[in-house]
Amino acid sequence: MKTVYVGMSGGVDSSVSAALLKDQGYHVVGVYMKNWSKNLPGMKCPWAEDLADAKRVAVKLGIDFKVFDFENEYKQKVVDYMLDEYKKGNTPNPDIMCNQEIKFKLFAETAFEDGADFIATGHYANVENGQLKKAKDENKDQTYFLYRVTTEALKKTIFPVGNMLKPEVKKLAEKYGLANAHKPESMGVCFVGEANMKDFLSEFIDVKPGKIIEVETGKELGYHDGAIFYTIGQRHGLNIGSGLPYYVAGKDMDKNIVYVSKNLNEKNLWTKEIELKDVFLREKAPAKIDIRVRHRAPLISAAFDGTTLHLETEIKRIASGQSVVFYDGDVCLGGGIIA
Repeated sequence: MKTVYVGMSGGVDSSVSAALLKDQGYHVVGVYMKNWSKNLPGMKCPWAEDLADAKRVAVKLGIDFKVFDFENEYKQKVVDYMLDEYKKGNTPNPDIMCNQEIKFKLFAETAFEDGADFIATGHYANVENGQLKKAKDENKDQTYFLYRVTTEALKKTIFPVGNMLKPEVKKLAEKYGLANAHKPESMGVCFVGEANMKDFLSEFIDVKPGKIIEVETGKELGYHDGAIFYTIGQRHGLNIGSGLPYYVAGKDMDKNIVYVSKNLNEKNLWTKEIELKDVFLREKAPAKIDIRVRHRAPLISAAFDGTTLHLETEIKRIASGQSVVFYDGDVCLGGGIIA
């Protein structure tokens, strides 16, 4: 009998994944990853409730249950990475880094050392011969967040809900009698919880107010409370008090200036080329690929020359630090981070 360690978050997708694997005849061990549990003013980390939910499911299913404490590693690899990127003026995606460094590296390595043959999670994705493929439920597909997972890890990974629609998963949770069948989905960055990103960052980064300047005229329009909080194309939260909407068109981190424009056609807001860094590809990309510039964004056709994407259609500029993910049909090839 093969042993599979299932990362159980306390949510419905990973719980149903554990139940399905048990039904398929695996020896299932549920694992709760204690990643980061710092309480901040007005922000209570929900880890204790999530752990209790995961334990309840394990008891209901009659499976073994363990807790892996990755608190220190998570702080270094995910939280510190995110804070460093914001300090540089970028807008990182910590969920992608969590999958790369924690769930499909540290968790996988720890599980295999502990006797697992496979790992499993509740992600909506599929694996075939080490290839990462889109989920059946297009609305829930999570390959965007998984694009940096290695072939080696994927070959030993199972995604039990990858060929299911979300309503089917919820029905199964009811059928199995799981207490978390109707638990609401967690939204936003996992460790920020209910708080907004601005409040979270303010706890860790010293920010100074600075000028908001109109890019075309050089006119001072007002003040911002820290350039790190603004992304290219952002429209809300500028508080300039003008009748027409202004868009963030650029930032100067050294001078702590945010540049804005009310001209939606301003050249800094649009692009047909995206320069990438830290490109990660599981296999060679063909001359023409489809790309996704954010989770759930429509696919766009592009050519890739190794460092730069040349798009067929002009798009709104994406913030540096975000990821662009490459697809060839249903296969997720990898991607890169916007320079």
